[in-house]
Amino acid sequence: MQFVEFLFSTGGVICTIVGALLWIRLRERSKAAPRFLVILIVAYAAAGAYPISHNAGRLLMLHFRPFSASDAPSGRTAVVVLGTGSFTARDWEGNNASIPDRSGAARIIEAARVYRLIGPEWVISSGGHVYADDTNAPSGATMRDMLVSLGVPASRILVETDSKNTHDEAVIIRSMLKSVSVEHVVLVTADLHMRRSLGAFRAQGIHAIPAIARRPTSRPPWNFPWLPSDAGLAETGAVAREVLGIGYYALRGWYRFA
Repeated sequence: MQFVEFLFSTGGVICTIVGALLWIRLRERSKAAPRFLVILIVAYAAAGAYPISHNAGRLLMLHFRPFSASDAPSGRTAVVVLGTGSFTARDWEGNNASIPDRSGAARIIEAARVYRLIGPEWVISSGGHVYADDTNAPSGATMRDMLVSLGVPASRILVETDSKNTHDEAVIIRSMLKSVSVEHVVLVTADLHMRRSLGAFRAQGIHAIPAIARRPTSRPPWNFPWLPSDAGLAETGAVAREVLGIGYYALRGWYRFA
């Protein structure tokens, strides 16, 4: 999925356009090369237009709505919040402080809201390192700290920091749930990420109740949103990552449709 993120970044735009220009240079008589360049420019312009990317993302969120107390049946419940990443700041003496990233913070504040609404027996804070050489604190740990600061008792929080992706989280959390004897699971993650997450958990026999986190604002910095922007490209990349991720998970047997 890192390739998809790169493809819809400033670096990805530059590399693909340079590649098309080299193709034109090396195959001066080719009609396909200039056509490809035009298609590429138009496609990236559309991908970078925030209204297009934002509305494409809404298709992934069909039938999802903010969680309410009536969505959770009676019985022992665990709230599972999926992490994304963390940022660790360090000073010159080696001291450090770690916080969740923007998407993680949005998920945590939603998990805290769900906790206040239904008073679950457990909250599972999940998220490890995607890369082995990541020097930031795992998101499962930083989210736990923020949950405590928002009023969730530390004694009610279980932490998972071994996962590298959503599939790993579903597999590990399945084992954790067996030890706490809960009847229902409320799953908290980003709105775009919810569909793939629910399918990954269903593949592990966990039929979770969705609680979508409110998306952090990422509109373009200028007043005319139809102009291509990094925010639009990033949104398109996030949508593409989820769509391709669902297909990849389904092929691997990691995803089960409802």
